[in-house]
Amino acid sequence: MKRITWVFWGFLTLLTGLWLMADTLLPEQRGYFDFRTVWVQYTGVIAMGVMSLAMLLAVRPVWLESHLDGLDKMYRLHKWLGIGALVVGTVHWLWAKGTKWAVGWGWLTKPARGPGGPGEMGLIEAALRNWRGTAEVMGEWAFYGAVLLIVLALVKRFPYRLFAQTHKLLAAIYLVLVFHTVVLTKIDYWAQPVGWVQAALLVAGTVSAVIVLLGRIGARRTAHGTIESLQRFPALQVLETTLVLDERWAGHQPGQFAFLTSSATEGAHPYTIASAWNPQDRRICFVTKALGDHTRTLHERLRVGDRVKIEGPYGRFTFAGNEPQQIWIGAGIGITPFIARMKHLAQAGARGTTEVDLFHPTAVIDPAALDKLKADAQAAGVRLHLFLDKQDGRLTGDRLRERVPGWKNASVWFCGPAGFGQALRADLVAHGLPADAFHQELFQMR
Repeated sequence: MKRITWVFWGFLTLLTGLWLMADTLLPEQRGYFDFRTVWVQYTGVIAMGVMSLAMLLAVRPVWLESHLDGLDKMYRLHKWLGIGALVVGTVHWLWAKGTKWAVGWGWLTKPARGPGGPGEMGLIEAALRNWRGTAEVMGEWAFYGAVLLIVLALVKRFPYRLFAQTHKLLAAIYLVLVFHTVVLTKIDYWAQPVGWVQAALLVAGTVSAVIVLLGRIGARRTAHGTIESLQRFPALQVLETTLVLDERWAGHQPGQFAFLTSSATEGAHPYTIASAWNPQDRRICFVTKALGDHTRTLHERLRVGDRVKIEGPYGRFTFAGNEPQQIWIGAGIGITPFIARMKHLAQAGARGTTEVDLFHPTAVIDPAALDKLKADAQAAGVRLHLFLDKQDGRLTGDRLRERVPGWKNASVWFCGPAGFGQALRADLVAHGLPADAFHQELFQMR
């Protein structure tokens, strides 16, 4: 989280600094319309900058994962950028549109246009001037569409299937806003660093938008598989699905996730991989919990022999580090990356190389699932600590420290409800755990 926070604010600071090298928020003429001009330009640069970066992140560039600590963090940054674009874009719209309303209502008097006819402009500036009216109208309606789609994306009650379908429209809206930006950006900016950076961002965003509209996100990382087995654990409302993948799947590390498409109308859903990789049998396992409309009916719609599409792998929740001890906390369905890691350790014969304590807080236990979990822990040499809510109470920092005396020298890996993870991290850090020793999966794609 710290890394993407720095990137978010650093990016805004960079754009602001570059813009201030080209313009000023305190024009020589201190009238309303002079302030309006610079604020419209400044908010336009910022809004399109953050939207361009958000568009780039939308195509899931793997080369950025190591720099931003995984795709889950990248999607959190994508969300912040979307909110930033909404806020700054609204300010931009108010300066532009509100001024026109005020002139129409007689509250403001529009100053006479200064000298500078077509003959005094360069050819490019004169050509762009002819498109100003069209660019303003198209930009205004594109803004309304962007506001609607961004707000829908933030409403968790809006079904994921509809979110995935409508969110793609932002790519088309973005292309309209690129036209709006190219036409209406102050011509002098393009010869200065702010213009060079904005041009690079617009090109990257345009290419990304085209990839989205053509449905080519993750195309080079896509494989197909056949469902080999389905096992349901009704008490947990969990479905275990095993697939056999084709040769396009290059393998994965435990802790990573992939996007699965079992229905074209439903689209791709992200799931953590719950198995180690063996290139000889090419099997992969997913454990999904009924948390929404799609996952609630998976056990009814999927059949052995069905073909599915899988894209990935993604993520950096891969248990890297040189600490002599690790503490794993898999709350509820958050146990899945740890199942994959235990299977990997057992398969690689690596048990005993690092001391591992696995805490599994859960509200419900299924005997068959618990037997599998215990067998995996034993095979991997992992100490399992089960916390059943009604029987054992909640897992707290104090109880964790009691069970693992050497916790200060361990790295902590958490997957589960975000609020629980944040509270546990704050408690452990307050008692002496280095902040960078706590790793948390932010498994939210919107």
